[in-house]
Amino acid sequence: MNKRVFLIVLDSVGIGALPDAADWGDEGSNTLGAIKNHPKFNCPNLEKMGLMNIDGVGGGVKNPTASFAKMAELSLGKDTTIGHWEIAGVVSPNPLPVYPNGFPQEVIEQFEKLTGRKTLCNKPYSGTDVIRDYGEEHLKTGALIVYTSADSVFQVAAHESIVPVEQLYEYCEIARSILVGKHGVGRVIARPFEGEYPFKRTSRRHDYSLLPPSNTMLDLIKESGKEVISVGKIYDIFAGRGLTASNRIKNNEDGMEKTIQIAKEQFNGLCFVNLVDFDMVYGHRNDIEGYANAMTVFDKQLEQLLPLLKEEDILIITADHGCDPKTPSTDHSREYTPMIIFGNKIKAGVNLKTRKSFSDISATVLEYLEINQGDTAGESFLSEVQK
Repeated sequence: MNKRVFLIVLDSVGIGALPDAADWGDEGSNTLGAIKNHPKFNCPNLEKMGLMNIDGVGGGVKNPTASFAKMAELSLGKDTTIGHWEIAGVVSPNPLPVYPNGFPQEVIEQFEKLTGRKTLCNKPYSGTDVIRDYGEEHLKTGALIVYTSADSVFQVAAHESIVPVEQLYEYCEIARSILVGKHGVGRVIARPFEGEYPFKRTSRRHDYSLLPPSNTMLDLIKESGKEVISVGKIYDIFAGRGLTASNRIKNNEDGMEKTIQIAKEQFNGLCFVNLVDFDMVYGHRNDIEGYANAMTVFDKQLEQLLPLLKEEDILIITADHGCDPKTPSTDHSREYTPMIIFGNKIKAGVNLKTRKSFSDISATVLEYLEINQGDTAGESFLSEVQK
């Protein structure tokens, strides 16, 4: 009997500040709260399933069709990498390093030596602003634009006519080999751009993640002989580990189209989806209208996915952190995340209240797939929701 689990991460759709949010400069953040009353927000399918019934969200329906929970993050972080690792059963007790003043000189010198190119910028910057401000100097000198953000990232931007994208990837692999130990950032990101001023980033971004420090549910599912199919940046977040197939995407809509196609095919195991536009395109740019509209588009595509779920299928929708577009900050926010679980084998309307860790999702997925969770973190809530 094939059991399929579809796990969709709405990247950055947080639902309210965690108790320690003030320690991270995120007091009062609420990503869903910032967009749900916008005229462009229209998510009848999510609402029918119980999104607004989650504790603290407000405005729930009478008879939700799914069960739901408010998920707390146990790891010390608010970034994509740590959030996804925890969803997959690995709790991170230490935050990944960040560089509010840029990278130390020894890192930059080693990077310049190994790539044979000088660098520009080396400070926190918006990805669109950095190519506006340094793009022309890069064209003249060939120096690589290196920058970071409030997140644990080392980003390298280069014009595709100056640095072919494959060479940019090689430079990022060099950076990844340097950035280990105390400088082990969560991600090294290739940021190619093109055209004339004002320059435009291309879709050929590539992330080089730190390997998870221990086994995740992906490893356990794969080792059991079942399939682990990724859609979107899941491949990058887990550095390709624990996957049997991967699907790159252009944007959220393409990600859902690929997920819908996978749902029409036979497999036994997990389809793990990340939809990054909520975060990358709208959250980081404080675009409330765009964020609200992107949720509406997702909801319409969700309506196409739901009829494709078979008798033994489970759908889980969650998030990895917040990125409140209403606050002055353009960076991630430390928030609770939503969790909706749906399927023919799942009870409707069970309020699982607040769960203490995202990793409860991993434990639940593994139990449903009849795989021992080993040393992975989390407490399964399957017994509370399974018919």
